[in-house]
Amino acid sequence: MGCFECCIKCLGGVPYASLVATILCFSGVALFCGCGHVALTGTLTMLENHFSRVTSDHATLTLVIQIFQYIIYGIASFFFVYAIILLAEGFYTTSAIKKELQSDFKTTVCGRCITAFFMFLTYILFLAFLAIFGFTAIPVFLFFNMWNTCAAMRSPDANITSPESICVDVRQYGIIPYNATPGKACGATLGEICNTSEFYLSYHLYIVALAGAGATVIALIHYLMILAANWAYLKSAVSTHEYQDIKTKDDQDLEAEARSKEGQNSSSYS
Repeated sequence: MGCFECCIKCLGGVPYASLVATILCFSGVALFCGCGHVALTGTLTMLENHFSRVTSDHATLTLVIQIFQYIIYGIASFFFVYAIILLAEGFYTTSAIKKELQSDFKTTVCGRCITAFFMFLTYILFLAFLAIFGFTAIPVFLFFNMWNTCAAMRSPDANITSPESICVDVRQYGIIPYNATPGKACGATLGEICNTSEFYLSYHLYIVALAGAGATVIALIHYLMILAANWAYLKSAVSTHEYQDIKTKDDQDLEAEARSKEGQNSSSYS
């Protein structure tokens, strides 16, 4: 076998659908975890500097953000391992299909149960990340409203006579308690906050994190389709081979019976 034939044989065993889903999953989780972690840090810095200058007022928020950051570490580690496992499962199924085409199909009930388990677990992860995707949209919405308010103040067509009457009060969102000081920003102060690096960076990082969460959801949907197709194919292939084994056994029995009858006839003639 030449080099070209070896390359074709190797490429034929690659589960391209699982490979694409794995790359998409890695990219989505990396964007969500990396950008989300930095965005949470920038959000906390912005709140401490402009909306809640007393440490005790945002102590709970600080704890929640730290918990979210630790959860992000766990999500990144788990999905890195899980995507590799699903890719390996794709290689296993592709190898089984190739053996089936070569009439050397071998699979076990345990192998099919593992595929079914991964399909169930991926469905649970899909629902969980769909909820994460919706949750990530909340800070994007809050920052978008604040960005639009600042843009409207700077617009020459706004014709605002009293800029100090335009405020953004983050206390109404439940982020910090109502007794936090100052709790809101108005007029020129609000405009300065929108021009800070913390706000600008956090806003765009939340958007990228939302896109990463969406990419991960799409990757999990791809995994679900792949696992469902693999499970159905393995189950169908097993049924086909069981039927072929029974048919081969019946043919052998008929052939043995025919030979036995021929032997009896030969004995009677002699």
